[in-house]
Amino acid sequence: MRSQFKCTVNGNALELQAYPMERLLDVLREQLRLTGTKEGCGEGECGACTVMIDGQIVNSCLVPVAQVEGCDIKTIEGIAVSESQLHAVQQAFIDCGGAQCGICTPGMVIAAVNLLEKTPNPTEPEIRNGLAGNLCRCTGYMKIFESVVRACQR
Repeated sequence: MRSQFKCTVNGNALELQAYPMERLLDVLREQLRLTGTKEGCGEGECGACTVMIDGQIVNSCLVPVAQVEGCDIKTIEGIAVSESQLHAVQQAFIDCGGAQCGICTPGMVIAAVNLLEKTPNPTEPEIRNGLAGNLCRCTGYMKIFESVVRACQR
């Protein structure tokens, strides 16, 4: 039986109708059409579906929608400063080539934004640790790390 859940997504207060055990990832993508959040492994291993819930990064493929009642959710669609201005992390990913095939990019950006909110000038080990739950299967992590460092300089 579907239930009603109240939460805030990217600053908008919403009432969702969903099955309590429905994955947050599916509700975001299918019901709210926020398709920037990607499904990678569907098992919480790759981080492609990373979102922030109440300021903490989570794999949305592992979160039943019942757990987000009253929560503040931020997806990649809610990261930009405005419609005409990207977040410094998003711009740095573009400038440094950190956005590769695009599957991991939204999760990487969310993780990087979360890291920089908590640690504005992270060390390289802190950057590696902050992105540790996000896997890239393209060409490697150097451009992604460079993107985070560039974002720190803005």
